[in-house]
Amino acid sequence: MRSTSRVRPNVIGFYDPATFSIQYIVADPASGLCAVVDPILDFDPKSGGTSTQSADRLLRNIEANGLKLAWILDTHPHADHFSAAGYLKDVTGARTGIGERVTEVQKLWKGIYNLPDSFPTDGSQWDRLFIDGESFLLGETEMSVMLSAGHTLCSVTYVAGDAAFIHDTLFMPDSGSARADFPGGDARTLWRSIQSILALPDDTRLFTGHDYRPGGRDAMWESTVLTQKRENAHVRDYDEAGFVELRTGRDRTLPMPKLILFALQVNISGGRLPAPEAGGKRYLRIPLNAFPSSPWD
Repeated sequence: MRSTSRVRPNVIGFYDPATFSIQYIVADPASGLCAVVDPILDFDPKSGGTSTQSADRLLRNIEANGLKLAWILDTHPHADHFSAAGYLKDVTGARTGIGERVTEVQKLWKGIYNLPDSFPTDGSQWDRLFIDGESFLLGETEMSVMLSAGHTLCSVTYVAGDAAFIHDTLFMPDSGSARADFPGGDARTLWRSIQSILALPDDTRLFTGHDYRPGGRDAMWESTVLTQKRENAHVRDYDEAGFVELRTGRDRTLPMPKLILFALQVNISGGRLPAPEAGGKRYLRIPLNAFPSSPWD
């Protein structure tokens, strides 16, 4: 199936080699309004230092191309990098958004971190909580939201014209699919989310959230629905039962992401660092032995 009438937004990806992540600018060609998808706040776990270098790179590109930032969109609370949504909102005033089921993830991780009762789990850290199937406008480009759970409880895909930002569902065809063993993750749900994405028109451009550069090749992050159907071995060679067996087996061999315990407490807060304490310093919580029976051990 091929569509010739859809808007083709301008998309640029920015690869972060430290976390193998890609942050995106998607721009409506008619109005010059743009959205940022999954912006990164830099973090060094050795020193505890944060910086806005990656997010500032986005801002420079937006300014250089005469664009105006309208939306800052997270696909889900990430386990491998801090979100820069809060920083970008402070600098630009643009609206922030995420899938409505983020409240379930907040409640889950609030317990893991033993956060105080005052920590809100109603998603109020974002301006907009999108429901499955909801649409909104970016200039003249209609953006729609698809619940794409499985990697996390609340993961969503943003579809803008002929482009879809599919986060941690499918990677490039030579990398297969995303893990589904985080708290709240589920391989069967991930399979069904992937099938929904592959039901989009074959020429839909798919922009993934990570690229781990198998074999040391150059970083890549754009494919199409048709390419994924034909070339991704996790899609092409399996049915649902086979995929679940493959995915759960692979997940048992994967190490725990090195930033997960750092990142989730920031990302369930909309990309906001913890409030300063005495002396103006900020502190992260690290729960010890939170996953004693984890396959990551």
